[in-house]
Amino acid sequence: MRFLLPFLIVILFVSCSEKPKNEPFTSVEVDIIYEDSVSIRAIEIMGNSLGYAGSNGVFGSVDITTGKVRESIEKYHTTIPEFRSIAHTSTDFFMLSVANPALLYKTGENGRMQLVYKEEDESVFYDAMTFWNDTEGIAVGDIMNGCLSILITRDGGNTWKKMPCAQLPEGVEGEGAFAASNSNIKVLGGKTWIATNKSRIYFSSDKGKSWQVYKTPVKSSVETQGIFSIDFYDENLGVVIGGDFQDPDTSTGNKAITINGGKTWQLMADGQNPQYKSCIQFVPGSNGNGLVAIGFTGLSYSSDRGVSWKQLSDESFYTLRFLNDSVAYAAGKNRIAKLVFK
Repeated sequence: MRFLLPFLIVILFVSCSEKPKNEPFTSVEVDIIYEDSVSIRAIEIMGNSLGYAGSNGVFGSVDITTGKVRESIEKYHTTIPEFRSIAHTSTDFFMLSVANPALLYKTGENGRMQLVYKEEDESVFYDAMTFWNDTEGIAVGDIMNGCLSILITRDGGNTWKKMPCAQLPEGVEGEGAFAASNSNIKVLGGKTWIATNKSRIYFSSDKGKSWQVYKTPVKSSVETQGIFSIDFYDENLGVVIGGDFQDPDTSTGNKAITINGGKTWQLMADGQNPQYKSCIQFVPGSNGNGLVAIGFTGLSYSSDRGVSWKQLSDESFYTLRFLNDSVAYAAGKNRIAKLVFK
């Protein structure tokens, strides 16, 4: 026993000295891992790689372990697409350009991208995309002919069909989504939430087959104002954030929270930090208490479910995705960075 006692004391000391799980972050380390003349608003973590696509037809991936970058440029005849939406399944990578013509590509033969959907119209503008599973996916765009533009695939992304307005809620004039961070769609299981620039939430419980609309208190009185990003921790707890990118210092009426799956929303930290942000994400494993919001106005963090916030960095980015409970990746103008929260 006398030999065992010192060992037990050491174990007890080490255990007590370890940081408690979910201890609030106090700082963030920003490590730039990619730099080029391209605006990047869409990133996705795909296994050991970080996929991205952006302006100038640029798309590629960064190996998370080695940092090696693989990059290509996609052109369509004389057009150079601007990609602001990407998604993936376990086998394929997808990217969608914003404006006329809207071009949706998936992984094709011999490492080339295959065009699987094209839409030509002066009003076309797509904002975000994601997948429910390896077979079913969704893309969302601005209002056309009285309703949101919603594309659905049920065959792994090989074919996409646009939902007719007869099957969608009536849109309001000028409604769409900000193509700022590929984060105005959130899916969990078969449930789907879409946040619009008119501060409305489109909700589907059946993978896009039927829809209903909820209102939020987020301000959207001018074209540059509204919800830019949405995230849900579980089927009940969700958040939205945005503001006015032409008046980015304003922090009133730009962020809200729901605890009933999006049916009702309440403003959080109204009139307080953070101001305009283009992306918000729950911290994994935080029981829904940890939130990070990012934009060209910097990075803000909350450890108490949005009641109070702290500015952890003034670095400018557009979008963010977490790898685990303390490491994330962010992208913005001309760069991608690894973020380590401490």
